[in-house]
Amino acid sequence: MPDSLGYRAKFGVLIPSTNTSVEPEFADMRPVGVTNHTSRIVIPDIPLKSNEDFDKLIAFIEAAQMAAVDSVMSCHPDRLILGISAETFWNGLTASRDLRKLLESHTKLPVSMGADSCEEVLKLYNAKRIGVVTPYWPVGDKNVKRFFEEAGFHVAKLIGLSCESPVLIAHVSEARLHDAIREVNGPDVDAIVQVGTNLACARVAAAAEIYLRKPVFAINTAIYWHALRHHGFKEKIGGFGSLLEHH
Repeated sequence: MPDSLGYRAKFGVLIPSTNTSVEPEFADMRPVGVTNHTSRIVIPDIPLKSNEDFDKLIAFIEAAQMAAVDSVMSCHPDRLILGISAETFWNGLTASRDLRKLLESHTKLPVSMGADSCEEVLKLYNAKRIGVVTPYWPVGDKNVKRFFEEAGFHVAKLIGLSCESPVLIAHVSEARLHDAIREVNGPDVDAIVQVGTNLACARVAAAAEIYLRKPVFAINTAIYWHALRHHGFKEKIGGFGSLLEHH
């Protein structure tokens, strides 16, 4: 007998304990018969005032990650989803691929994560020149830019919001996100991507596609799209932009 509610699939979702955006956004995208089961990577809500502080945050996540993975594995999920952004971009394309391989080897599950998902989505739309919005400090932005360029994209413009703590990332307003999306846009930009899973940007990005008339992707939408499509689920989901509505 399958799981009563997750009879199509159970997704194990890994997020930092400071993250309050992934769970509600993923829940809104969830089709009937698919359930999300969150495991929280326990990290402190440290002040972020410098690149060094941001490096410390990444170290906290890396140190606590596998315990959170092992915790969610006890519910026997069918796929692991990383609701984490920065770590998946850190140190470029090869390091990102190695992280996915490590998690696949450890869990024996397919894995969906931010950097891979964004790369696949941008290639789906044949985007070459991109604008990027992040909540990060410059050290994080440098790693995001490195990943995208090593994956074959040109980052035409990137804006990092330098949020002052992990929790405060989720406090960025929709108005500020719309402003940042407009700031990284330009006639030479094929698509815009927002990274940082604690920025609540899924519906903002969908709205921005309408007034910019070009692809705009929130990383949480890209990650969940990747999980659904690679798990064989084809239904279209409205309200989150062209990716989930048409692909």
